[in-house]
Amino acid sequence: MPTLERKFRDYLRSGERVVSTEFVDRVEDMAELRSLVADLADGRGGRALVVDSVSGMGKSALLQAFTGHAAAASPPHTCRAVTTRCHPGIGSGLMYGPVVDLLLKLGEDIKQPGVFRRMLSFTGHGVVRSAPEVLSAIVPGLGAVFTLGREVTEASLASGSMPFDSLLPFQQGAAVRIVEALLELVRQGPPAVLLIDDVQHSDPSSLLVLDQLLRRISGEPIAVVLSHTTDGAYLDGPGAMVEELLHRWDTEGLIQRRTLNGLPGDAVAELVERRHPDAPSALSEELSQVTLGHPIFVTLCLDEWTPEQGTRIALPASLSRVVEGRLRMLAEQDRELLAIGATQGSTFLSRTVAAVKGAPHDEVMERLRRIAQDHRLIVAEEPPGWARMEASDCYRFEHRALWGVVYAQQSAEQTRSRHARIASALTVAGAQEMPLERRLEIAHHLRLGGPACLAASADVHYALARDAAMEGLSFAEAEQHCDVAISAARDLPEREEGRDRRLVQAVELLLSLTEVRWRGQSRPAGGPDIDALAAEAEAAAERCRAPELKIRTRLLRGKTLLATRGLVPSLDKLREAVELAENHDDAVALFVARVEYGRQVSKRKLADGLAQLREAERMYASDARLGGSDDPVLQHARNLGEMQLGITLFDSGHLGEALTRLHRCVERLRSEPLRAELPIALNYLAQVYAGLGADQEAEELLREALAFEADRGGDSGWHAYNTALLAHILAGRADSRSESLDLVTAAWAETERTWLVNLVPIVRNLYAEILLRTGDAAGDVLDQAYRLAAATVAETQRSGMVRSEIAAQSLRSRILLLQGAPAAAESAAREALRILDEVGDMPALRTEEVLYYSAVVLSAHGAQDEAPALLERARAEVARKADLVGSSAMVRRFLADVSLNRAIRAGEGVAR
Repeated sequence: MPTLERKFRDYLRSGERVVSTEFVDRVEDMAELRSLVADLADGRGGRALVVDSVSGMGKSALLQAFTGHAAAASPPHTCRAVTTRCHPGIGSGLMYGPVVDLLLKLGEDIKQPGVFRRMLSFTGHGVVRSAPEVLSAIVPGLGAVFTLGREVTEASLASGSMPFDSLLPFQQGAAVRIVEALLELVRQGPPAVLLIDDVQHSDPSSLLVLDQLLRRISGEPIAVVLSHTTDGAYLDGPGAMVEELLHRWDTEGLIQRRTLNGLPGDAVAELVERRHPDAPSALSEELSQVTLGHPIFVTLCLDEWTPEQGTRIALPASLSRVVEGRLRMLAEQDRELLAIGATQGSTFLSRTVAAVKGAPHDEVMERLRRIAQDHRLIVAEEPPGWARMEASDCYRFEHRALWGVVYAQQSAEQTRSRHARIASALTVAGAQEMPLERRLEIAHHLRLGGPACLAASADVHYALARDAAMEGLSFAEAEQHCDVAISAARDLPEREEGRDRRLVQAVELLLSLTEVRWRGQSRPAGGPDIDALAAEAEAAAERCRAPELKIRTRLLRGKTLLATRGLVPSLDKLREAVELAENHDDAVALFVARVEYGRQVSKRKLADGLAQLREAERMYASDARLGGSDDPVLQHARNLGEMQLGITLFDSGHLGEALTRLHRCVERLRSEPLRAELPIALNYLAQVYAGLGADQEAEELLREALAFEADRGGDSGWHAYNTALLAHILAGRADSRSESLDLVTAAWAETERTWLVNLVPIVRNLYAEILLRTGDAAGDVLDQAYRLAAATVAETQRSGMVRSEIAAQSLRSRILLLQGAPAAAESAAREALRILDEVGDMPALRTEEVLYYSAVVLSAHGAQDEAPALLERARAEVARKADLVGSSAMVRRFLADVSLNRAIRAGEGVAR
């Protein structure tokens, strides 16, 4: 029936909820839902079900009926049905909306529900602005996560260069804590079924919580049911992101999906019997054939059926015609009021309509009341929380399809100008702080308000993005706001004042937010071309002629080039940032730029990095604008610079000084409230202790770092590195090799998920070396180790991470030798030596190790004249470092307890 399908698609385009439909028993679908309750009652919780369908198919009615059945279950209190809905209406995009709702409803059953009820008390300030505060009051420990995450976020965003990867654990950690609190509330009462209606409208922060919940519910007294409208699930559609997530959950076995199709014949017959008991018995059969059981068509046909028609069915020609016929019964002024209301949304406020119309509010309220009373086009509704203190009536259209038709009847300019006036009407003059829902509503109308609203839209969406990131750690919502801000700034006339500055700040924020997903790609999944965006911001900063923006965008471009084209192009930009900062009398900008350049250039040339970091340290100690400031940006840069200087000294052979500096740095960071950089500092200090032969101390530091991040929650590149480093230490103990392999396998999996470009090759090399040390020359294990080392060689030749390329070539040579390929082993060893001789000492690389194993490989292949010379060079390097260790006790430990040093001094494996 092509005509029917075409009409059905027309209805779907009009809105999500086309008409309200009566529920008739869907036997199989209801049986599936009831089985969830039965499983919970039998102690078999942990299931999740998604009910899919197009709009108007009766999903909400099904869930409502199921809720009623669950409430009436016998015996009582067998199961709780806790429902929430994701709303697309006024103030949509509210972070954690359904999550807060579920927590509060679950909390009603505990001993002190007043605590939770007070969280929902609406005031003139609006509860929704403080959703993180509400969650912090409910969820133990979450307040500290939000507070620390906000400070780290602010420091990272404000600096223009500080790495954003440390923020991912805070966001994931918040989700983990919320899930733990939700499960704890469930455990305190009867088993619970959580029903979330219209999940396609969920905010990304709530989806992250839901993702964590689905991974934790196995065996818990809980089941989850989601209803999902598939209308916008196509590629680039409004529901594409949710559909992608549902598909992933389905693939991973976390959910079951059930599609709701047209009503069966007996259900249609039941509806006919309810609506028209005296209708001919054949009417239901004819109705099923004509409508294919689509509830919206069944309902509309029954609305218009009369006894005179008999079994003939008159399918409505189009919804637009039905609506237009009803609107023609209104006065022209009333139609205009509805058009203005429709511009605000399917739910609207009388005060806003009056302000846009320029009419007295009393008159508008009376007209809307009569429209609702006499024509049933709109119905009275409770106003949203942020508007409940306003003197305003609130209405919603009878159904969203009706709203869609009224909205579409305006001209393009009518629509734009009304959106602009609505934004103006909602903006409270002189207000210091507005609820988040009101700000979201204003932003929505500014986005649709046309050219006149572009500057305001860019500013409002940028502010929303910063607040979403810092207040709620809601990075996905922040990205969405950034996209709008960038688009609005681009659309401004090129010479308009403030255009380029707006573009720079929005691009900088977006790239900072997406950095955790770059994964070495120019266009990360679901994101923009990062280097093209950074270049656009760099060009905009040049046009601004603002030195501070030029410096920041150079630093930003350095980061995107590092991710997309490698270290060498990145260093050029970072060097430019330092030079610009030197010419601009801004101590803060120069300090931040010098720290970032020093951190990165040391990966290419250790001496240059050491010089930059020492100079940054001198600046911090001598300039009161730096050392005397409590600016979190400076503190973040100071911590990173201090740590990097310590580990660079270690890499240069100054083990004693490195130990002193890093020990002092760790002690200071332990006492700070933020401690964001502590896992990095512990990693560096553990490297030094391991380099001195103090494996026990190194292990304790690494376990401290792992415990710290486990408490914070979420994946982290540095958590993965610390895990791999601990595995490397344990690999040297015969009784810990199994634990070592488990740890390094988990570390590599986490590294693949986080993909920090500078840590990936290091962790991969550690994985290969641990396999080499614990594999007992087994063929499959050696093959795996070789693949890992070869992958690092290929990657680092592109990225310019020379240190890891040298280590990987050395690993390849050792593996090839064990595999019985001495000639190929010698070739790899010589390549490692060639690069090492070109670049000198490198970070995260022990020169003596490369020299020694090259000597072993060359000796095995008969190069007896070269191998001893390489061994002597390795011995000289060990002796040089021993002279820089410090106390005689530490020197003895360095020489006796480090297995590599013992092998070098004994000349193991090198023929004389």
